[in-house]
Order: sequence, then C-alpha cells, then structure tokens
Amino acid sequence: MQPASRRKPVPESEAGGAAPATIFGRRRAALGAAAVVVVAAVLIGWAWRRFGDEVTWRGGNLLEPASIELRGAAPWVRADIKAEALKAASLDRGLPLTDPDLANRIARAFDTHPWVRRVLGVRLLHPPAAVVEIVCREPAAMVAVKGGLLAVDAESVVLPSIDFTSEAAAEYPRLTGVDSSPQGPEGSRWGDPVVEEGAAIAAVIGPEWKPLGLVECRPVDAGGRRRWELVGPEGRRIRFGSAPGGEAEGEPAAAVKLAALRALIGQPLPEAGADLTQPPAN
Repeated sequence: MQPASRRKPVPESEAGGAAPATIFGRRRAALGAAAVVVVAAVLIGWAWRRFGDEVTWRGGNLLEPASIELRGAAPWVRADIKAEALKAASLDRGLPLTDPDLANRIARAFDTHPWVRRVLGVRLLHPPAAVVEIVCREPAAMVAVKGGLLAVDAESVVLPSIDFTSEAAAEYPRLTGVDSSPQGPEGSRWGDPVVEEGAAIAAVIGPEWKPLGLVECRPVDAGGRRRWELVGPEGRRIRFGSAPGGEAEGEPAAAVKLAALRALIGQPLPEAGADLTQPPAN
C-alpha cells in the first residue's frame, strides 16, 4: 500500500489566476465606485449652481454698497456719484468678492458717470469692502442755449446741468453765440469747435472771471476768422482774440493775456475796452 501523497493538486483558480467570479466581482466593485464618484461630482456641480450664491453670501464674502468708499468726489458736485454709478450698472446690491472681474466691473460703473473724468483705481478689501479713487470733471463755463444754460468742462464735455442751481451757474463764464446742441449724452464732448474754443478760454480765465466782473464770452467774426471777446459791465469789451493754441502770428499767448487780465482787476475798463491781442508795452 502506497503512502498517501503529500502533494495535493493545485486548484484551478490558483493555477491559472483568480477565479472568474472573483475577477468579475472586483471589476463590478471598481465600476460601482467610479459611478459613485461621477454621480457625486454631478450632484456637487448642480448644488453649487443652485446654492452657490447663497453659500457665498452666508460665508461673509458679500460686498455691500455701503462698504464701498469713494475718494475724489469734488466739492462742486452735488450728485451722489456712488449711488448713481452703482445703480446705473446694476451693482447697487450685494456683490460676491469671489467674482474675479468685480474690480473691473466697479471701475467701469464709475468710469461711465458723467462727472467722472478718470478712475484711478479700485481696491477690494477683507472683510468685504472696497475703495474707489476717481478724478472729477470741473465746470469751466455755461453755454447759453434755448431754454437755459448747459454746463461744460475745459474739454467741452457736457456736465449734468441739473446739479447746478441758478446761483451756482451764475458763478461761471457764460458762452454765447453757440448755434449747435450737444451731439451726445452728458459725459461726452459737445461736438462743436465753437464750444471747444470758448470752454478753453473760460478755463484759462478761471477764477479771475468773477473779480473782473465779466458776464459773457462770445465769438466774433474778424475777417473770416473767429476771434473772442469778453463782455464786462455796461457792455464794455475786452478783446481776447484767438482761443488758446490758435494764436495768429504775433499774437500773445494765453498766459500773457491772462497776466494782462489780472492787471485789470479792480481797474475801470476804458470806454473803448481793452485789447489783449497786442503785445504788452514794455
């Protein structure tokens, strides 16, 4: 009788690899796990789209209009630039700081306001706040049109005249002899060289206008060329000549004319008026 063999046959599953049932089970588990991951990703994406804003708001990342500080608003501006700019751009509500374009959106909102000449910058802060720095346009003159006066700056940009009282408007040079109307909305240039020249002259005279007692700045025809004169008390005139930068040969520059104007402050105007187009006597 032969002794029993100690070597047992190797089961087929061990000799040729894992059993089919085992392989299928592992694959099924892997596929199931992958499916769970995909489903979870889809659900997370849907949930963020549905509740992301709410989560952001509750997370303390909401910038409220009250937390936006505006720097550079000029004392002559009566309008609430911040409120008007944010409302016009539909930014007058809570704004998520997670918006990567938020600073640019705020800058564009202020840049389109008619009183804003330039936006210097927008800084976003934490806790949620923002600082907006601007440079305002400054009124240079009031253009006489049918029905009243329209304010312009030194570059003939039309300003919101609703922000001026009658008393405030009277403080600025009045441009007459303008036949055109603004070619665009407030915040854009008038679109007429007559207004451009008159505004430039008014800007040169600036604060000297009131002490001189002047009431009007108007264009006159001088042999087919446009010249300007300043009208003072009782219709007395000061011949200013060409607008700044357009002086004829031999005509004094605007700075020289301004010095001559300053010398007239407190002095009665001659009956024949004054002529700034001639070089000053030595």
